Amino acid sequence: MSVGQLGPQNVATTSRDSDLEEVTETLAEENVGALVVTEDDEPVGIVTDRDAALAIYEYDDVGSVSVEDVMTADPATVHEDDDPIAISKAIGEYNVRRLPIVDDDGKLAGIATLDDLVATIGEELDNVANTIEVQSPDYSP
Repeated sequence: MSVGQLGPQNVATTSRDSDLEEVTETLAEENVGALVVTEDDEPVGIVTDRDAALAIYEYDDVGSVSVEDVMTADPATVHEDDDPIAISKAIGEYNVRRLPIVDDDGKLAGIATLDDLVATIGEELDNVANTIEVQSPDYSP
């Protein structure tokens, strides 16, 4: 399994010149915690629900704040052909919960999240448990 098969391929996106009012509406409509900021289909930033919430303390008119003012620029990414362990390494290295997935041209191909990683590990552990039960019929957890 590759990273490209792990997370959703339809990624909620926005542009640098969007404002936080638009962003929060999209976050709610798409039921996601982050939008990838794209330019020519390449990820140039990421803005999270946390970024929007923290903007309340910095700006008087939060709704009109530009995405560019609060986004994380140049987000860490993983390649669609990477092994899922690359997600774990990137999450640890960059201290993030979400990673845009890119193709060979650097274009946005999906998004992988900490939740995707945990779910995949859970499925793999279930497979291991099934193998143990088949190979050791007397074993009982």
